[in-house]
Amino acid sequence: MPPIVQATDGIDPNALRVLITGFGPFSKYKENPSWLAVKPLHNTVLYTDPPTDLLAPTDQAAMITDEMEEFLRRPQQIHITVLEVPVSYQAVLSIVPGLHGRPPVLPRPNDPSLAIPPPPANGYDFIFHVGVAGRGPLRIERIGHKNGYRMKDADGEYAPIVMEIPPIPNRGFGKGYENFADELSTEIDVPKLIVHLKENGIDQVYSSMDAGHYLCDYIFYCSLAEARRNVTPQEKFKDRSTPPKSTPVLFMHCPPVDQPLSTEQVTDAIQRIVLWVCGRLHQP
Repeated sequence: MPPIVQATDGIDPNALRVLITGFGPFSKYKENPSWLAVKPLHNTVLYTDPPTDLLAPTDQAAMITDEMEEFLRRPQQIHITVLEVPVSYQAVLSIVPGLHGRPPVLPRPNDPSLAIPPPPANGYDFIFHVGVAGRGPLRIERIGHKNGYRMKDADGEYAPIVMEIPPIPNRGFGKGYENFADELSTEIDVPKLIVHLKENGIDQVYSSMDAGHYLCDYIFYCSLAEARRNVTPQEKFKDRSTPPKSTPVLFMHCPPVDQPLSTEQVTDAIQRIVLWVCGRLHQP
């Protein structure tokens, strides 16, 4: 497990900035298992090594300039900020667009120990959402869904009505999301990520195409849509005429505590996913 290292000396201006969200209380969970796993990573740093497959002698590697190779070979600091999101459709709609802002706008946490460090002016480099599911392995989701939300949230409220279709209205994303597809996929190579995790001792994990049509699916779709809405050039190599790229977004379901994974095991998996994704952010 990578050590949890607090960012005691401030944030390196060249650090990759990662935002991880967990959900708040709902139903039988006075503390959401996703938040228990995410919370210890607030204001911590990791250091990633360059991906070996990127620096291997391939046709793709031949396209890497000397400047880019030097950048890729340096240990890269990753700074993590965490945020608890209420299990509420309205909270997702009011909070998530701000997470993708330039600069991002985050709500103020109730807990002073979780004060948000100044967000990066050009936006977060990776946004990772975590939520709880039933007993079983970790599930890394690949698709978020626009419609079909029929369950009440923790406040007893439904998702907004998109279309009145008797007897049950279609609920999900309406105004402001008309131009987005019914399904949005993460740009992260989830199958390759799963292989990496299994090779590094995390066996209880698989990919999923159904995020559940509840708050987990809702925040995933919303975040994927907002990432596409806020596409910007890659700042690190913008002088190299790199194509615009949206912020990578990922969602992972974790089980309830010790069913079968402990909170510490979930936190470890989150760190390893962050390292893997951030190690590939600036590949050509």
